Amino acid sequence: MSKTASSGDELRKAAKRKKRGKSAAWYATALLLCSVMVLPLLWMITIALKSSSAVFEVPPSFFPKEWTWSNFVTGPELIGFPRLLLNTFIITGLSVFGGVMSSMMAGYALARLRFRGRKPLFYIFVGSMLLPGVVGIIPLFQLFRDIGWYDTWLPLIVPAFLGGNPLFIFLARQYFLAVPMSIDEAAKVDGAGHIRTFFSIMLPMTKPAWIAMAILAFQASWNDYLNPLVYLNSSEKWTLALGMSSFIDAFAAQAPDWSKYMATNLLYMLPPLLLFLFAQKYFIQGLSSLGNTTQK
Repeated sequence: MSKTASSGDELRKAAKRKKRGKSAAWYATALLLCSVMVLPLLWMITIALKSSSAVFEVPPSFFPKEWTWSNFVTGPELIGFPRLLLNTFIITGLSVFGGVMSSMMAGYALARLRFRGRKPLFYIFVGSMLLPGVVGIIPLFQLFRDIGWYDTWLPLIVPAFLGGNPLFIFLARQYFLAVPMSIDEAAKVDGAGHIRTFFSIMLPMTKPAWIAMAILAFQASWNDYLNPLVYLNSSEKWTLALGMSSFIDAFAAQAPDWSKYMATNLLYMLPPLLLFLFAQKYFIQGLSSLGNTTQK
């Protein structure tokens, strides 16, 4: 009897050792992958904190010998960073608000309202997701130029208010389909119309969904380089993405100052990074709950 109990203890200990070994291997692999992802960012930070002469010194050092914090002041001054930052915040803020609100409204209409042609219209939205964005650049440029919107912010903002992202409309529809129709009926009994039902009931219930959309839309608009390059000609209307490209163009005429460039680049990356860090809980909730929505 005692021999059988001893054999059982050994089996349990062996199983625990095997489990700990698997966990250690998993953590080591995750740590290695994280290092690969984080190392370029850390290298950017160290270059931003070095003097220009120390960037290419031999042998190279990871940590700066002298911390040059002034790069975060002199670098942005080279491209007029405050003005570009304000331009980018205005364009991004308006396009995010317009894109999310129009997508949520369109998704609500496709999911909760009953009208003729609802399903074909939804299929058109889904099919439009297959078209690459560059297909519409030339006709849209001609359209906006003919109506006098060239070299203004309107081509970067107005399309977002017209349901400019079919993916967001699709996600919004799927979320609204998961909400029971009895809620609409109860709101209707209380005298609420579709507008009040949408703003007072549906938007609070789908908070993770539209916050996830807002984060994705913010990153897409903040990092958009192609559309501002096509539609904006005057430098005082540029966004930060175009401003960073002008920083690179200046390198062609003089010796590159990588310290100032990396410092400015870190400041450029900071707003989307902070937004994701503060709203990551809703972002993960929004994407994970999508798998639980009703597929119709």
